[in-house]
Amino acid sequence: MDPRDRLAELARAKGSSLAALSRMIGRNGTYLQQYITKGSPRRLEEEDRRRIAQYFGVAETELGATEEKSYAGAEDWFEVPRLAVEASAGPGAVAAGESAFDTIRFSRRWLGEQGFSPTHLSAIRVMGDSMEPLLRDGDELLVDRSERPFRDGIHVVRLDGNLLVKRVASQGSGRFSLLSQNLAYPPITVDGSDLEIVGRAVWKSGRL
Repeated sequence: MDPRDRLAELARAKGSSLAALSRMIGRNGTYLQQYITKGSPRRLEEEDRRRIAQYFGVAETELGATEEKSYAGAEDWFEVPRLAVEASAGPGAVAAGESAFDTIRFSRRWLGEQGFSPTHLSAIRVMGDSMEPLLRDGDELLVDRSERPFRDGIHVVRLDGNLLVKRVASQGSGRFSLLSQNLAYPPITVDGSDLEIVGRAVWKSGRL
């Protein structure tokens, strides 16, 4: 398959916009659209191709490389997209467009050992203090968006257009409690029809 057609196919399958992918690799928003539709540039630059291939979890040969790159350990890593959104650990952040602006590299072996599907992961930043001391302002969260049966835990959710990170507990009968670690914030009880569970927080990083 032509590399341009393959890239368009991968983007459609994952629901990724070409503009967001262009920005992820540090290009202007029309870069990949022009590459696919106008043939400009004729080939993806090596670093651009590498980052796109790792984002989709495919071989670089599918995107035009003459042979798979042989730099050490390349196939052993997966770059999880960092989304340009923040999950509020406070009063609530209005969710913006979920475009990727960067990536965080993880060992494929480690992801597999944790039972994570790489293509269902994304990283977002925590904002606010309601989840302290467990989560602090500026921490990075790895969010698993896989479709799995719900279980209580730390989740990223949408409520009334706001993106929150809370400990979510089922109350039964379709109702949920959103709980903060910081006791200054009272629990929130919501009906499941008003709540969208975006994904489960499965890993965090942050400064000491």
